[in-house]
Amino acid sequence: MTSGSKIRLERWCRALVAVLALSASSAWAFDLPELMGLLAKQKSGEARFTEQRFVRGLEGPLDASGTLSFQAPDKMTRRTLTPRPETMAVDGNTLTLSRGGRTRTLTLDSMPELQGLVEAMRGTLSGNTQGLQRYFRSTVSGTPDKWTLDLVPIDERLAAQVRSMRLNGRAGEVLGVEMEFIGGDRSVMSITPTRAAP
Repeated sequence: MTSGSKIRLERWCRALVAVLALSASSAWAFDLPELMGLLAKQKSGEARFTEQRFVRGLEGPLDASGTLSFQAPDKMTRRTLTPRPETMAVDGNTLTLSRGGRTRTLTLDSMPELQGLVEAMRGTLSGNTQGLQRYFRSTVSGTPDKWTLDLVPIDERLAAQVRSMRLNGRAGEVLGVEMEFIGGDRSVMSITPTRAAP
């Protein structure tokens, strides 16, 4: 074999290895269906949360903390304990707000922008890809052990209020939620699971 033939063969082998490596990385890339599959395995869960809300024009963040609970496919409750007790419970299309001994009930479909935010959380927690993509364009990055899900609203009414959402987690657990609102406000929530279904 001539030296020229050897060089061409080496180049061809390198090119082949590069193509195979690229194909393998594409084939094994962590994607939305895989993430939703992991999340769908968790049928219920409970967690503590701490949240900081950064409001334009105010010095320092507004802090809140409490508990979260979820039961697939569509029940979700947020109980804020500090700075003042209040509860937001979602069951199907019904939203119930309780604060200071007063309770108000309304339907989610009467407030499309709120429905979109609820579906962002509920769709993620239940692994409901179709429900999530009804309101958001989604991008997944990372690995099953440390993933990030970026959501950008495609619903006009929701997009008029929310710029983006970023959820991060590990396997079937959501560990953080960051939201950016139109106008500059921002919310950062840290989530610590306390119980998850087997």
